[in-house]
Amino acid sequence: MGIKDQFQDKAENLSNQAKKARGNAKDEASERSSQSRDEASERRSQSQDETQRMTQDERDRFDQDYDA
Repeated sequence: MGIKDQFQDKAENLSNQAKKARGNAKDEASERSSQSRDEASERRSQSQDETQRMTQDERDRFDQDYDA
């Protein structure tokens, strides 16, 4: 095995490692993005629930004022 072959093998190995690293980085970014979307969706849902609760509380107070 000549020096040229050794360098080609080393270059191939480094190329494969780089491809694997890019794939792992993409997977990690995809996972983070998914988690971020899930968290944002949960916050929106909680915000909507809170808004509905506050609106209902205001209606209840308004109704009590007219009942009295």
